[in-house]
Amino acid sequence: MDASPPAGRPPPVDLPLSLDRSSRVGLARQLAGQLRAAVSGGQLEPGQRLPSTRALAAALGIGRNIVFEAYEDLLAEGFLTGRDRSGTFVAPDLAVDRVPGAARPAPSSSARWLQRDVPEPQVEHPGPPDLLAFRVGQTDTAALTHGDWRRVWRAVADTPLPGDYADPAGDPDLRGAVAAYLKRARGFVCDPDDVIITSGALQGVDLIAQAVLAPGDQVAFEDPGYRLARQIFQERGARITPLPVDNDGLRLDALPGGRRTPLLVYTTPSHQFPLGVRLSIPRRLALLEWAHAHDALVIEDDYDSEFRYGAAPLPSLASLDTGGHVVYLGTFSKVLSPAVRVGYVVAPRPLRERLLRVKSRSDAHTSWPVQRALALMITQGHLERHIRRMRKTYAARRAALSGALAGCRPQARLMGLEAGLHAHLELDPSLDAAGVSERARALGVIVPTLGAYYLDRADRNGLLIGYGGLDLPDVRRGAQALVQAVMEAAREA
Repeated sequence: MDASPPAGRPPPVDLPLSLDRSSRVGLARQLAGQLRAAVSGGQLEPGQRLPSTRALAAALGIGRNIVFEAYEDLLAEGFLTGRDRSGTFVAPDLAVDRVPGAARPAPSSSARWLQRDVPEPQVEHPGPPDLLAFRVGQTDTAALTHGDWRRVWRAVADTPLPGDYADPAGDPDLRGAVAAYLKRARGFVCDPDDVIITSGALQGVDLIAQAVLAPGDQVAFEDPGYRLARQIFQERGARITPLPVDNDGLRLDALPGGRRTPLLVYTTPSHQFPLGVRLSIPRRLALLEWAHAHDALVIEDDYDSEFRYGAAPLPSLASLDTGGHVVYLGTFSKVLSPAVRVGYVVAPRPLRERLLRVKSRSDAHTSWPVQRALALMITQGHLERHIRRMRKTYAARRAALSGALAGCRPQARLMGLEAGLHAHLELDPSLDAAGVSERARALGVIVPTLGAYYLDRADRNGLLIGYGGLDLPDVRRGAQALVQAVMEAAREA
């Protein structure tokens, strides 16, 4: 077994060297030439340690003297340097005339396989570090840097690593833990075999799109809505039917009929993204009745229902469904962090088998160590304790945000506060949301406009305020800047 390199010493590089014994050029010259080219081409960096003469000779199946001769030539030329008892290195101060990345030529933009347009993902960017950002989708991870989080990872590290691919549906322990959690937290009774573990909710959306849709199929989508999910359907060839949202959620009266009857409806009923409203019980029941009558599928994206503030929980669509027309999406991105990259799909049995076939050929299975850690987080009660702690934390930030933005009235009012980690500030029609956003940025605060989340013409004027990733002082400071921006815009309107 090879010994590990001493602490602080970089390991020797493993180069793809190949010597031609039939060539008239000697092996030592060939080896020196290839090493020289590796230095010039950037495969070997200044200061990089090379294999020992004994190790390289054994790897290439040549005599040690040949390697020694090649190294001697490069030492004499100044490409290499030797350190007593430490090995042979690329000269650390070597000035090589090369362009970074030049070793891989760029293909012509006219290449046939580059003709399909791939739009930029519609995501928020953090912005300059000196600006405070009300970013949607951010969580507070400070409570996970010690205690329960560390304990579960130590337990995972003590578990032998499997030597084979795992079940594409996910780790059985995690699927069982998710099913039990949904029963406790959402009143949704499902079997562990109904659960598929994914690499985040967006993978779940994509799996469904691949398993269900044919090019040209109609997908009804909340407008405004979750842009990345909408983009996935569009890239899979679906035709999007935008459905308006009011204070009771998705408007079912806008569902088209005839040839344009949607095959699939995507909704975020527990905390509509991005408006924050909740789909009322009558509309939940009506949506299920519509799906049954038209043999359609409903995707229920329940992305942050764990965080409710004084509002009674409404039953999930999946828990009300008696006909197998709802597929449920959940994620750990909001209860823990987007960095975890684990979500889950609960699907009717016939659809589940199709989803597994698609998943098996896309990524085989979700990361086993992360699944094991999450299973322990749930089964040992850590996750729900964390959720209870974070409800109090986020509720305090929500209250601070609401109190500070009360100073915007009557020019603006805060909406969508019943649940989740974001709200929206609805502006008076006389105010320009983009202008208010620019004023806020000048005051050191980044806040996106609501209009960016619409596919059709925006029927609301406002800003989207994500407060999950900010501490209380920053929430207050950012809210005060927003009040100033709104009031300045109102004076000039």
